[in-house]
Amino acid sequence: MRNFILFIRRFFNLILFIALEVVCFILIARTNTLQGDEVLSSANTVAGIVYQKREDVVYYFGLRRMNDSLINENTRLRMRLAALKGVDTLKDSTATLAYTKINDTAKVVKYADYLFRTARVINNSVTSENNYITINRGAKDGVAKNQAVLSSTGVVGRVIHVSDHFASVLSVLSVKQKVSAKLKDGTMGSVMWEEGKPDELVLEDIPKEVKVNGGDSVFTTSYSFFPSDVLIGTVYKRRINRKTNIQILYLKSATNFRNLQYVYVVEDKLMKERLRVEDSTKKK
Repeated sequence: MRNFILFIRRFFNLILFIALEVVCFILIARTNTLQGDEVLSSANTVAGIVYQKREDVVYYFGLRRMNDSLINENTRLRMRLAALKGVDTLKDSTATLAYTKINDTAKVVKYADYLFRTARVINNSVTSENNYITINRGAKDGVAKNQAVLSSTGVVGRVIHVSDHFASVLSVLSVKQKVSAKLKDGTMGSVMWEEGKPDELVLEDIPKEVKVNGGDSVFTTSYSFFPSDVLIGTVYKRRINRKTNIQILYLKSATNFRNLQYVYVVEDKLMKERLRVEDSTKKK
């Protein structure tokens, strides 16, 4: 109490001045219409600025929750889209004799069944000969070796090592990993990375006769561990190998590897069965 009294005595003049100023403002606002409007307008402006700053702070701290919500929504949409892409409609035709009626029956053949899991990138390299990404999902979350990894805009890589809670991904920015790719007309080739440029990929094995324009998109095929029709990049430069008459296309990567924060780990539930069949064929 004594300290409070000493504080009042020490700053009495200042406190009195502020109190009188407040009284003056109140009297002016109440007794003079013009000045009162100005005071109220200024007060509303100040209050508006304060409320806006408060809202900005609340919005900033809510960004992470909003971001997680959007990622989960994207995961659900990707799974619905993959469910539509993972089927082929085939027709079986039978004919016993010439000129007899052909009976057609439609069959829906499922060749892929994808499950998307979100993960956060906790480590990432882009300058090495072979680059790796660490994510915060592991075997206990359903992540397994050889599963594909995508970003919200394109391909990322392939899972190569898994622990209970983490996984290591071999990025497409690696000289030892090629990706089966195709142009929009279906022409296939192989995408690889030339060390040094994390924003650039190279598409090889495209015949000289194939017409390619700048800005053309390049997608994955079902021949690789990636789901088909995932964007790899867009063509921005082309070169002809005079010895082989093969085009070499330079792509701007669809994924920004310098700022990779969230990814999708893709499980193909039919991949094990497919690999068993392919392995048994190789052994013969």
